[in-house]
Amino acid sequence: MGQAAMATRIDTASGSGLSPAPELCWFEEVCKEDVALVGGKCSSLGELINAGVRVPPGFALTTHGFARFMRDAGVSGEIPGLLKGCGHDDLEQLESASKTVREMIEEHSFSWEMEDAIAEYYRKLSVRCMVPAVPVAVRSSATAEDLPGASFAGQQDTYLWIRGVDDVLLHARRCISSLFTARAIAYRNRMGFPHEDVALSVGFQKMANAYTAGVMFTCNPSNGDRSVIAIDSNFGFGESVVSGEVTPDHFMVNKVTLDILERTICTKECTYTVDLKTQKSVKCETPFERQDVQSIIDDEIVELARMGKVIEKHYGRQMDIEWAVDKDLPAGGNIFILQARPETVWSEKREKESAVAGKASSAMDFILSSLLTGKKVS
Repeated sequence: MGQAAMATRIDTASGSGLSPAPELCWFEEVCKEDVALVGGKCSSLGELINAGVRVPPGFALTTHGFARFMRDAGVSGEIPGLLKGCGHDDLEQLESASKTVREMIEEHSFSWEMEDAIAEYYRKLSVRCMVPAVPVAVRSSATAEDLPGASFAGQQDTYLWIRGVDDVLLHARRCISSLFTARAIAYRNRMGFPHEDVALSVGFQKMANAYTAGVMFTCNPSNGDRSVIAIDSNFGFGESVVSGEVTPDHFMVNKVTLDILERTICTKECTYTVDLKTQKSVKCETPFERQDVQSIIDDEIVELARMGKVIEKHYGRQMDIEWAVDKDLPAGGNIFILQARPETVWSEKREKESAVAGKASSAMDFILSSLLTGKKVS
């Protein structure tokens, strides 16, 4: 962990003989090698930050913090017995075991030391974001999400628009307890994965209160052209763009010069925003006078394209990226990457074509890729 000295260690006398380990840390203190400490999601966010990419700030309760809480709650020693004999297809038995374990977890408070530590991290996050009681997403980051031959991703809960220390602590426990939903128990049983071997980290990330949001591809998604970056946008959260509910504004940017080559402004009849009463994303009709207005300014388009190049260079392939412009933060530091994953359609097609063509095209592909991502060709 690159800056482990900054992480919080709550010194506890455990019988394991293990040296003190960080129980809380900032995202920027971890990278992709820290999956065992903060799980797949949080380590990926740290990797992006350390690659120079701006992501919504946040912190994590590490797997050490998780383990301590489970010991304090008295759950660790009881789980094997409670889940013994649960098959993967007996729904009634699974639901009963899940209910018992989840209630044990959710009804047990964090130790006062850990409560104070989480509260202090949350306070500092609010200060960093310049938002009192900053709204956060509280989400699981499991260490087993990306194991070969098994997919644990999406089996734990995520809670959005959580505000205030008490609610943050409550939803952290709910997030931990979701490791023992009936579905998760059944899946681990079916895969033969011991329940006691699954560790969980909990991420607390500033909600991107998006003024505008959308998607970006570091190639042309229509024809695979690697010399351009394609950006789609709409007002509000990116949900309307990702779901295809609107025809978004569309921009094509030269990957080398960052010049905007194409600009298509569409009529955007709906948008998504947050309902502060329900703490949920809601669909709204876009005011008529804004429907044909460009949803992202040119400077933001150029900055997004620059960030796309950085991500593509870091991962060494074309990327599919979700982004947002946060209206709670000042201009110049409020464009955030929410998710980055490999683009698959054209990348896989190109790999197949290269295999057929042989190595003759490899040198030219390398030169072209280096030029577009800014690598030095030696």
